[in-house]
Amino acid sequence: MLKEGERLLEGLWGEVRELSLGNRIQRLDSPPTPLQFLRDFVSPNKPCIISNAISHWPALTRWPSLSYLSSTLSDSIVSLHLTPDGRADSLVPLENPKKEEICFASAHVERVPFPCALDLVLNPERKNLVAYLQQQNDCFREEYSALASDCDAHIPWATEALGGYLPEAVNLWIGNHLSETSFHKDHYENLYAVVSGEKQFLLLPPTDLHRMYIQDFPAAQYSYSSDSGEFRLELEKPLRYVPWCSVNPYPSPETKEIEMSKFPLYFNGPTPFHCTVKAGEILYL
Repeated sequence: MLKEGERLLEGLWGEVRELSLGNRIQRLDSPPTPLQFLRDFVSPNKPCIISNAISHWPALTRWPSLSYLSSTLSDSIVSLHLTPDGRADSLVPLENPKKEEICFASAHVERVPFPCALDLVLNPERKNLVAYLQQQNDCFREEYSALASDCDAHIPWATEALGGYLPEAVNLWIGNHLSETSFHKDHYENLYAVVSGEKQFLLLPPTDLHRMYIQDFPAAQYSYSSDSGEFRLELEKPLRYVPWCSVNPYPSPETKEIEMSKFPLYFNGPTPFHCTVKAGEILYL
């Protein structure tokens, strides 16, 4: 339960957040000017969703076609991430003979031809196998360069607002409804463009960091055997620790009461911003 001082603090945080960010993610019907983007969103560190900013991209009409993607990337080898539940880079119980401990689990990664990877994302061969094309570190320009002509290399009004710097990294994610990313923070300005489907986001401002219950967790790695269809999760050697958010915003009905008692600042505080970014829209973070 929250103590009186904690209730007062949460009330103040809620007021500060509403004054600076409002109570929803702002939507723009058209791209802003560089000055407007810098003044109204970048400088105050305020997210927004922009419509009609990528409507000229050929990707919007080409990428929903699976045959187009498979043929264009037929010779491309890509990084495919595999987990038993779709939750990569997240906290998972690690069972050992002595006790159950929580670890930071990374996905099993295989380098496979794109057509095979796409088929596994869309048509899992086993129940407890979720495939996600989510390699970072500039993967779009490294692994998917055959698609480069389908979209702009940068967003001009954003580039100008951010000092003329071109993107340090351009990444591509292809997943299904089971693909999930746990709470985390990025160290860069992000422009997240959805080309096909939609993506759900839960967002919290930096002022809510105290509600994340950041702790150090031992790093672990999944390994997958295609022969047995089973995953193994083992701690990395040498052992290292990863600072990560302890909160699962969607606890199961069986664990919800326990989670709420462990993390009252999160569950009893201001509601996170929830937004849905649909095809043709950009989310600025």
